[in-house]
Amino acid sequence: MSYREVVAADRRLCILRLLLEDGGHGNESVLEKGLEALGHRAGLERAVVRGYLTFLESAGLVTVDFYRDKIMVASITARGVK
Repeated sequence: MSYREVVAADRRLCILRLLLEDGGHGNESVLEKGLEALGHRAGLERAVVRGYLTFLESAGLVTVDFYRDKIMVASITARGVK
């Protein structure tokens, strides 16, 4: 596994932990700021966070809805809690 893949996996895990800390729900903006607070700053953009949320959704770990068709809002699933 490359360093880039390790960082991406850690960021996705951090997103799940941030969702748990915030009652199971969070929007892309809050999650981006949370990742930055955890030290994940290099190369972190909103589009990257959206990609992580899409990955987590395809794995069944979160569900994603859109607020006003613009902002991604993620909710952790039972599988994501495990």
